[in-house]
Amino acid sequence: MDNIVGKKSGLTWAVHISMALLVALWLFPTVGLFVSSFRTSDQIATSGWWSSLGTQERQNPAIRIEGDVVEVDGQFTISGNLFGRTGVTVGAWGTNSREPQAYGPGETVDLGEGQALTVRENGDYTLAAPSDFGDQRLPRVFTTAETPPEFTLNNYSAILFDQRNVDGMAKAFFNTLTVTIPATIIPILVAAFAAYALAWMDFPGRALLIAAIVGLLVVPLQLALIPLLKLHNDIGIGKSYLGVWLAHTGFGLPLAIYLLRNYMVGLPRDIIENAKVDGATDFQIFTKIVLPLSFPALASFAIFQFLWTWNDLLVALVFLLDSSGETTVMTKQIVELMGTRGGNWEILATAAFVSIAVPLAVFFAMQRYLVRGLLAGSVK
Repeated sequence: MDNIVGKKSGLTWAVHISMALLVALWLFPTVGLFVSSFRTSDQIATSGWWSSLGTQERQNPAIRIEGDVVEVDGQFTISGNLFGRTGVTVGAWGTNSREPQAYGPGETVDLGEGQALTVRENGDYTLAAPSDFGDQRLPRVFTTAETPPEFTLNNYSAILFDQRNVDGMAKAFFNTLTVTIPATIIPILVAAFAAYALAWMDFPGRALLIAAIVGLLVVPLQLALIPLLKLHNDIGIGKSYLGVWLAHTGFGLPLAIYLLRNYMVGLPRDIIENAKVDGATDFQIFTKIVLPLSFPALASFAIFQFLWTWNDLLVALVFLLDSSGETTVMTKQIVELMGTRGGNWEILATAAFVSIAVPLAVFFAMQRYLVRGLLAGSVK
């Protein structure tokens, strides 16, 4: 009697826990990337994103004393702040890496040759000497300090607007949009017409054509790269936007036709037959009846095709990139940032989050219409 209608299954709690774990598995890295994109390089290097909202005690990298020399009563002094901002509290400091916590805040240390260095709790320092420092190298200071949370928009400013710092990431963003939008719309339009023909129109060889489409689903993408690139070069569309649009269309059409055809076959036959009795043509049936009813399937494929195209690297490398870099997409640009900016984790985190922000927005926007379409007609 465990399967009585209306009685909840005993495994419901297991399903809920599994779904919560899957959501957390995808959510935590995304949240971490988002938080890291607003942090400075020092914070990313010394602490995890989960501790970004709390005060952190950490040993900071060495900071070189610098500033203008001021002469007062025969003493030459250099003053300033080690951190350049307020809120940092120094717990200990030192002048060499072997003893980074040798002194407490407020202590004055003799550096030899009459030079004396004082570091206060708020990070202010004073270096004094009986003679001018000249061109001599000023000392470094190692500090252990409590640092308040710090967030910045400079990472996004560098990624989106500063061409010198990111080697064209903003241009790569718009290049990716230029590739992705047509490469999503074109296969959907072609596949919708083909799916309707295979689902509701009788013509010789239809079964063989369906079998061929199913067979193309298992053809590896890499197998077609070289022949297709050679064809593009022969007809003059190699290394161009048109070439990459057609490549994505060709690679996405088999799955699109298969999914849409299977969905359209399940539509009520009475609706199609009644429309034909009323004198509607196939084109009118397709545009006024089949397409609106097939919106859930269209939205589903649009989501997946957009994600695949946006995150693509292989097809863009083969069919689009040129030596000038004018058509570089974001995936390629991020790879180049990893090669040239291996230590700039804040720039990499920001670039990565910008690259996933658009697919996330598209997914959530389309999901609303997708759920609405799936539930339409379920209750009478």
